[in-house]
Amino acid sequence: MRKRTDIVTSKRWVVKVGSALVTNDGRGLDDAFIRHLVDQIVTLADTGIDVVLVSSGAVAEGMARLGWSRRPTALHQLQAAAAVGQMGVVQTYESGFQRHGRHTAQVLLTHEDLSDRQRYLNARSTLRSLMAMDVVPVVNENDTVATDEIRLGDNDTLAALVANLVEADLLVILTDQQGLFERDPRRHPDAGLVSEGRAGDPALLAMAGEAGGALGSGGMYTKLLAAERAARSGTATLIASGREQDVLQRLRKGENLGTFLIADREPLAARKQWLAGQLGVRGRLLLDSGAAEVLRHSGRSLLPVGVTAVEGDFRRGELVACIAPDGAEIARGLVNYNADEARRIIGQPSERIAEILGYVDEDELIHRDDMVLMSVSSV
Repeated sequence: MRKRTDIVTSKRWVVKVGSALVTNDGRGLDDAFIRHLVDQIVTLADTGIDVVLVSSGAVAEGMARLGWSRRPTALHQLQAAAAVGQMGVVQTYESGFQRHGRHTAQVLLTHEDLSDRQRYLNARSTLRSLMAMDVVPVVNENDTVATDEIRLGDNDTLAALVANLVEADLLVILTDQQGLFERDPRRHPDAGLVSEGRAGDPALLAMAGEAGGALGSGGMYTKLLAAERAARSGTATLIASGREQDVLQRLRKGENLGTFLIADREPLAARKQWLAGQLGVRGRLLLDSGAAEVLRHSGRSLLPVGVTAVEGDFRRGELVACIAPDGAEIARGLVNYNADEARRIIGQPSERIAEILGYVDEDELIHRDDMVLMSVSSV
């Protein structure tokens, strides 16, 4: 479990910066802010820290260039704005890092890239190779070709997935707020700042609410969800104001800034990170109480006999959720039979699979090596 004091010795950071900071609250790219951010990242890199930058701002910069005052809701307009704005974002970062003689690389990802096992591994290898060559990757969603990432995704989530991908020690989310407050500080000026908490704590989610800003697609709520997702690979998260002078260097020195969210679990194996965080769930298996107990406490495989119902239409090898009788999702895993086959064999002992289906692929519906247990509040 990583603590705030561990920041000073952490060696791999993912730094996410929000649209309001990058575009000066939507007025266009803030060159001075970006230069200062680049200076800080270079200083971190010079001290031996691997940094991956996840930058918002393409849609907001495109809006500014196109003269739009409100973020559109139509997907094709969002894609057009992203295409226009991405040019400026990349040029500004490139020129900033070139001032220090540093190379950068643009990496555009979608959730689809991270949900396919082969593409996931390719992306991880690319990012690791870039860091090994002292190149700073600048990551953004590939908004110009995505179908649902702009509507349903956000760069807080992407940053958490990248943290999983590169096994980061720390995810720093820079925003236009000081961190998480106990109440909305715009309505309650006396609200206290939450200095430290546990990633995934429902009480913190309740404090955050769900509203996003006018420029970005997420608010504090999505940042807390991102922290929970990052914690699955043992990555701690720190939410802080990007407008604080030298914020990254001050965090590196151990200064008590922002909201630190502890990852209270050990890092998962890389394969199980992928299962828990990147793959899309294609269906659900409803378990009886005995099977739920076995999965929760014994870490064993899921047999057909412990399943009471099948929901969804999935193929062999796709990801399904395992649901306890109380409705809690307790595990996810790669299923060994498609939905129709699973419906025919549930509730039956494994010895009857061949009799029912005419063949046997595996005795288990989900093998324990292809399964990851989930926290109650997992998303």
